[in-house]
Amino acid sequence: MTEINKPAVEGITIDCVFFGFNKESLEVLLVQHAQGESMGQWGLLGGWLQRDESADDAAQRILQDLTGLENIYLEQLKAFTNPKRVAERRVVTIGYYTLVSREDYNIKSSLKVIEAKWYKISEIPDLIFDHNEILNFSLLQLRNRVRQAPIGFNLLPEKFTLLQLMHLYEEILGIELDKSNFRRKILHMKLLVALDEKQKDVSHRAAKLYKFDDEIYQKLTEKGFNFEF
Repeated sequence: MTEINKPAVEGITIDCVFFGFNKESLEVLLVQHAQGESMGQWGLLGGWLQRDESADDAAQRILQDLTGLENIYLEQLKAFTNPKRVAERRVVTIGYYTLVSREDYNIKSSLKVIEAKWYKISEIPDLIFDHNEILNFSLLQLRNRVRQAPIGFNLLPEKFTLLQLMHLYEEILGIELDKSNFRRKILHMKLLVALDEKQKDVSHRAAKLYKFDDEIYQKLTEKGFNFEF
């Protein structure tokens, strides 16, 4: 008589990479878990997929529960299925990433989270399970996407300078850009609206402020573009 196998997967989780931008640094929001086998350790924001919801709905619910944000931009990465990713249990996770302005979030007090902290992308500690792998994969995906759609603007405040925008692209892509070349290319896209305002409370010469054109932004997000440097 053949042995009946146990269920192949004991559970499915959602794990989300939460990117933010602090002046000149790309950062990731990490949380210190307050319960379970990962208690006291640092990892990505995440939770369990419930029986009555899709993966996308679960990701929105989990982030709303932890941050208070609704209907935020989320992009699904892939399923991470290494059988050894969680000790003594078979758990599959579906990875996502999101991009937010740091001023928009507020981590709520939760039985699931002890503390939340922003880490520079270059200073990420060892994380629980395979969360470092998920983070690295999401960064590769983000680098590809910012060349094809203006999603990186989600990381900026509503009004920003061209230098801030250039620093954002440099941080995401991990390269140094030529200032004049970047300025020429980004303005040629007609994506930005020049404001009759300049920076305030800065020690250097105040730079002109811009915001993105909502209509052009939506078109380029849907149609895509090839933004090579």
